[in-house]
Amino acid sequence: MLDKKFIEKIKKEYDSYDIGRRIMIKHSNDILKLSKQAIFALHRDDVKQAEENLAESKKLIEYLETKIKKDKGLRYEGAFWAAMEEFVEASFFYQYIKTGKVTEIKDMRVGDRSYLGGLSDLTGELVRRSVILATKRKYKEIKVIHDVIENIVGELIEFNLTGPLRNKFDQAKHSLRKIEEIMYDLELKRKK
Repeated sequence: MLDKKFIEKIKKEYDSYDIGRRIMIKHSNDILKLSKQAIFALHRDDVKQAEENLAESKKLIEYLETKIKKDKGLRYEGAFWAAMEEFVEASFFYQYIKTGKVTEIKDMRVGDRSYLGGLSDLTGELVRRSVILATKRKYKEIKVIHDVIENIVGELIEFNLTGPLRNKFDQAKHSLRKIEEIMYDLELKRKK
């Protein structure tokens, strides 16, 4: 016969995890959305809105960290990983817009995979920014963006990235090719 107390214990643990998982997914989706909105705001030079979105995202991440403390397995939920990568990408883009630099996100726990994924994804946002700058004929700023993307790809190539991070690295290399094409086109137009 099965030990009923043992089965009840397993069910209680499973139900507790399931509730925590649903909370993680819901709030992770909110973080993802707010981070995307922050990036969109930065492309429109609405830094104030981006700051508000990032601050709200950070509050939600801090709340989810309290759930993770109770059940460590929740940290590895896919929705949370995706949200953290998007938050890191938005934070890096914000740092770049504000300071021209990209550095560690202070005052919160960010895993190396989230940093690497966010850094790879940042290159795509920088290419989008360079297209906007090209329409404004801000060629020197595009050159700076080229150098930043080239530096990011140069650093990422030092890692033995596999799985989803390898795909993100390939996208970063594609971003480098795109910015090189933009610079080439601009150079041809200047010579005419």
